[in-house]
Formats: sequence, structure tokens, C-alpha cells
Amino acid sequence: MQHITDAMVDAAVTAQDAQHCLREAFRAFGDAQAAMQQRIRTEAGGLKLSTLGAVIPGQQVAGAKVYTTIAGQFSFVILLFSAEDGRPLASFDAAAITRLRTAACSVIAAGYLARPDARTLALFGAGVQGRAHLAQFAAAYGLDEIRVCSRHVTPQQADTWARACGVPLRLCTAAEAVDGADLVVTASRAQQALFAGEALAEGAFVAAVGSSLPHTRELDDAALRRAALVAVEWRPQSLREAGDLVLAAPDALGDAKIVELGALVCGRVRGRTDARQIMVYKSVGVGLEDVALAGLAWRRLQGG
Repeated sequence: MQHITDAMVDAAVTAQDAQHCLREAFRAFGDAQAAMQQRIRTEAGGLKLSTLGAVIPGQQVAGAKVYTTIAGQFSFVILLFSAEDGRPLASFDAAAITRLRTAACSVIAAGYLARPDARTLALFGAGVQGRAHLAQFAAAYGLDEIRVCSRHVTPQQADTWARACGVPLRLCTAAEAVDGADLVVTASRAQQALFAGEALAEGAFVAAVGSSLPHTRELDDAALRRAALVAVEWRPQSLREAGDLVLAAPDALGDAKIVELGALVCGRVRGRTDARQIMVYKSVGVGLEDVALAGLAWRRLQGG
């Protein structure tokens, strides 16, 4: 059984590859041709062990992601099996897959929920996921400006990112970042809402990806109340884990407003129908994403 490092994944799989692979994985799931396991967390003595997995026969793989969390720091491993004969194929370090898949799914969701003429990106949080989203959204949209709200980014780092993306970038307060922004990404570890939902511009798309814990949230009730749709990866897991949804007031989030990404990809649910609609994508991270992308990396490294 092969062990695949993060560097090997980065060399074999581009962001565009990840977007295509994950779109097809969600299409399979939406057509009931793939299945997922909900995340299970086990904790003692300050150590948390989490597992989640998926079976994707159309991509010839099944597998599970296992990771530890200590003091907010994650260490990931993915185990990949053949869906044809059940044999173990590979193990993965999986930090690269986690980074790639989360941003790729946000871009996929934006394809159905964001305005195609979106030009301004507001980014809250500038850690691994924030930087991955910045790069993938800059490549997917003809952005005119990126606004970053983070206490941990220096002007020198901002200049480096702007040169890498080829898009002007400025550091902002929360209010400045969201004012008139077409695309808003929240990739923080915030415990409470990052900005006032009433400040969202008409037509904005929001990708909230920073938390999968039921007691934390990045979006307030006003943002959810104003949203025409709230897309999630998988209702059972999202409604259990996403604090943005779990903590929402009853009048902020009707059941009919929540749609699955797979339903959007399959065309069973329409995405944006009006340029003025506010749309939200709430991600918690699901096993389908990790296993699908691990399968793609493994095939590429076998020469497939």
C-alpha cells in the first residue's frame, strides 16, 4: 500500500482538477450513486479523534478520513480502498486534500449561487483555508479587488498575496470588507458572527467555511434571514454540526430554504434566479470530498 504525501498531492492535482472531481462526486451523491458517513468525534483528556468517510463506486474508491485535534491543531490521514475488490490502495497525509477540497467546493457552490459578474471578494480569516479560497476564487472570477479582514495579516503579506493573485488587495475592517462585496468568504475560528448580516449587499454570495462546531457561528440571523437559499453539503451532518444553522432563530432559517449541493449539481434544485438574491453556502466538510479527491490523486500518481 502506497503512502502519499501532501507534496505529492500538490504536484498531481490542480485546483481546477479538484473542482471537476468534486462536482462529479456531488453529482453521484445527488443521484444516490454514492454514500457518506457522518463525522464521529471521540474526545478524552484534551485529545479529539474524528472520523468520516464515503463510498463512491463511480470513481472506484471508498475510504475514510481520520484526524486528531489538540489545542485547535489538526493532523489528518486518509485511508483509501478500491471499490472494485476492496483492497487498500493508499494512505495520505491529507492536509493538502483538506485545503484543496474545501475551497474547491466553495467555488462549485458559487457557480450555482453567485452572480457570474462578481468582481469583489471579501475574505474573513487568512489561515490555510483563507489563502486557499483567495487563490481559487481569484482564478475562477475576474476580480477587481480583494478585501481581507484579519488581525494576523501584515501589509507585507497582503502585498505578496496580491502579486500572487494578480488582483489588488487591501486590509479592511469587517464593515469595510463586506460593504458592496459580491463574494464573501468566512474562513475564521470566530465564536460569534463576523459582520452584520444587514450589511450584505444585494446579490452577494457568502461561503461560510470556518466552523463545523454546533456552538460557534460566523453568520448572524440577519444574514440567514436575508438569504434566498442556504446550500449545504449534506443535510444530516450540516444540521447537526453547523452552528450557523443550529443556533439560528426559527424565523431565520425555514426548512425549505436549505438545499444540498448535490441537488444543485444534478439540476433538481435551481440556484440563483435573480441578480438581487443573497445566497449562502455553509460548509462543514464531508467525507465524500476527502475520498473523491484522494481517489483522483491516487489515480494521477498511478499514471491514470
